[in-house]
Amino acid sequence: MPTTSQNQHRRRRTHRLLAAVAGLTTVGALAVALPGTASAGQNGHSDKQSGRYQDIQLLSFNDFHGNLEAPTGSSGRLTEIQPDGSVKTIEGVGGVEYLAGSLRTARQGHPYSITAAAGDLIGGSPLISALFHDEPTIEAMNALDLDVTGVGNHEFDEGAAELKRMQDGGCHPKDGCYAEGRTFEGAQFPYLAANVVDEKTGKPMLDPTFVWEKDGIKVGFIGVTLEGTADIVTADGVKGLKFLDETETINKYARQLQKRGVKSIVALIHEGGAPASDAYNYGCDGNGPGTGISGPIVDIAKGVDAKVDALVTGHTHAAYACTIPDPEGKPRTVTSAASFGRLYTDTTLTYDRRTRDIVRTSVKSANHVVVRKDPAGDMTDLIARYKAISSPIENRPIGWIAAGAAAPSGPDDSPLGNLIADAQLAYAKSVDPSADLALMNPGGVRDSLVYASSPAGEGDGVVTYGEAFRVQPFGNTVNLLDLTGAQLLTVLQQQVTGPKNEGSPKVLQPSSGLSYTLDLTKTGADRVVADSVRLNGAPLDPAATYRVAVNSFLAGGGDGFGELAKGTNRLVGVDDLLAFETYLRTSSASAPLPVPAADRINVVYPPKP
Repeated sequence: MPTTSQNQHRRRRTHRLLAAVAGLTTVGALAVALPGTASAGQNGHSDKQSGRYQDIQLLSFNDFHGNLEAPTGSSGRLTEIQPDGSVKTIEGVGGVEYLAGSLRTARQGHPYSITAAAGDLIGGSPLISALFHDEPTIEAMNALDLDVTGVGNHEFDEGAAELKRMQDGGCHPKDGCYAEGRTFEGAQFPYLAANVVDEKTGKPMLDPTFVWEKDGIKVGFIGVTLEGTADIVTADGVKGLKFLDETETINKYARQLQKRGVKSIVALIHEGGAPASDAYNYGCDGNGPGTGISGPIVDIAKGVDAKVDALVTGHTHAAYACTIPDPEGKPRTVTSAASFGRLYTDTTLTYDRRTRDIVRTSVKSANHVVVRKDPAGDMTDLIARYKAISSPIENRPIGWIAAGAAAPSGPDDSPLGNLIADAQLAYAKSVDPSADLALMNPGGVRDSLVYASSPAGEGDGVVTYGEAFRVQPFGNTVNLLDLTGAQLLTVLQQQVTGPKNEGSPKVLQPSSGLSYTLDLTKTGADRVVADSVRLNGAPLDPAATYRVAVNSFLAGGGDGFGELAKGTNRLVGVDDLLAFETYLRTSSASAPLPVPAADRINVVYPPKP
């Protein structure tokens, strides 16, 4: 198992690249420190070394999603709380040029420094990375000297075999290599997947643990993704795999590391929480350990063995540096660095050479803003190299809309969700005139369509391939299947029922002609008012058969829609983005395409208190 320092050297570059000093914004530090354990330095701490103690710097981030270029709009913003309590918006943060520069600067003066990530480095990526099956992102992670990462759900977007290629390298089995004479070398850091196992053998599909070692100091890492990964990725991509309980898996491998003499342990968990504030520097420990953060990570953290010294988390794209009590009631650091390379977390772990463990009372952690200053030149060159290939494809016009189209938000349908559903129904009718309706999952709509022209100068209202790709980047196919009216009603009820959607409804975006009332003053399945469901004005007939178009993710029962997996008479069609592109082109050939209103679902909200 590749967890030794010898393997570490095999995977890692032989030296750190130092870049020009990048500006840092440093606030919101979590510090639970004994007097005299560390003195303040550039990042709120300095490496302290004595005969017994050694400070280890842990730099971490999560949910990068292939954002090599600096993200735009809301994806490139952060909010912070000012000293007077007001909230300030920080514009223009993130991008791998600046993330790399910030990390390299942060490492200066810290000979014992580890860089780790908590999943979703790839998947749901912009075109500059996704067009090349995310090889550019892995190349960038190698260059910025990432030591180790856990897997996230989006690492499985193209399936388990493709994830293994990301680790091991080699040309893409279908598209080959992108540069003559150059083979993709794969990740020079280990992907950890302790809780992703072969359902027949029970063996992890990738390494479960990794041990960083220097001068006799050993720090063990355990990587897990959320147990519910199979529910939010395409079923075919994880066929034959089983996703185990996060807490049980971490505890199992923590015991194994301890038996091997590795007592300093960090868990990389692609599951997270929601702090009470969107501000990245929100002090979630202000009223006691764990106060101010909610979500799955709280129960996970409370159950993870006290042998584990820190938890680096992700998935929710939130920012926090908190403590949550371990099973012995002692505070333990739990961090997340938002998403898209907008933040990184700097954590000090003080290693006790006598006990070979972390002195938990001296742990410090803070999130730092990745400001766009002093870009790393090698990353600028990497972006330019791939941009030269992707730009002509990205900037190609494919349609013309009369107004901007907003992505789904909340329990209502949305203009863009409805537009995509209309496009899928149009495609479905082109291959099967009996098609009745289409349903689109809200999580599959990743961005809004903006009316204003991009810097490429295509013109207001013009939709480019790159803009459409940002909306639908997952490469799903449009599938047709038969459902009875009773099954279709069950599908609508599954939006607001079951363990996945009961407390957080996932409202499917409907094609034109489908309408119903969603009454949020009620509970459970009753929130979908059964006798309100209409298709082209006619009540839903429980005994009739309806031809339904959905993407392949939903067709496999994703997002808790198990009833769709029971559909019969299946037909697998074209890529969903191609269906969207075709609809935009044909529907706006002579005039801008009107964007549908968000009026297909009548949502009844509870009265405000």
